[in-house]
Amino acid sequence: MNAPNSMNDHERELAELIVAALNLEIAAAEIDPQAALYREGLGLDSIDILEIALAVSKKYCFQLRSDDSDNIRIFSSLRNLSEHVQRHRTS
Repeated sequence: MNAPNSMNDHERELAELIVAALNLEIAAAEIDPQAALYREGLGLDSIDILEIALAVSKKYCFQLRSDDSDNIRIFSSLRNLSEHVQRHRTS
């Protein structure tokens, strides 16, 4: 079992997608899978979250909808986003 702050393969793949999509100046491996993505933590803003949603939709062939009432939880951390992607991905 992974340590709480270590990434599994799915989280690592998603972290790499986020770094590439947003052209971040940190390595994917430096992202704490339990840290907040939005504002504190990774420090992303709403435009960044939209970019991530678009990149995830293209790569994993399912739609992350802006009107989903669960978005706060989904985007609360890399780990939560990864779990959501694994449940809904079609590719």
